[in-house]
Amino acid sequence: MKLFTRRRRVRRLDKDLGKGLWRQAHDRYVRGLDRYHQVIEGVDDDAVYNQLVLIGDVLSERLTDVYELCRTAHAQHPGEGMHVPGAARPLHSALSRAANHLATAAEAAAMVRLGSAEVAAVRRRADQVLACVKDAGDGE
Repeated sequence: MKLFTRRRRVRRLDKDLGKGLWRQAHDRYVRGLDRYHQVIEGVDDDAVYNQLVLIGDVLSERLTDVYELCRTAHAQHPGEGMHVPGAARPLHSALSRAANHLATAAEAAAMVRLGSAEVAAVRRRADQVLACVKDAGDGE
């Protein structure tokens, strides 16, 4: 049954986001979240792990916003390629920065896992992700 569920989800994403620019922006955010959660699974200290999970939950809550922003953008600027329409440049830029900051948050979490950084570094990077998603929503 998982195969059919996955196919339905992929078809819905294709319909709502297309297969080009906006799908890529959404998928980059999803991959960043997956990477973040994979990294924190190896944290041994329960207190640190719990803090990182809370940060991850906040980042995951923004996935709905990213999806809606990409869905709306695809409806307004449809296309299957990677060309960024001029009017959509600020939105795409903010979504791209959010995904990049999410990747650096996962990187910071890996450093925390290795004992080379503090949770505050992850929190700072997560705040950058949230600010970029907010900018994307404000600039829409």
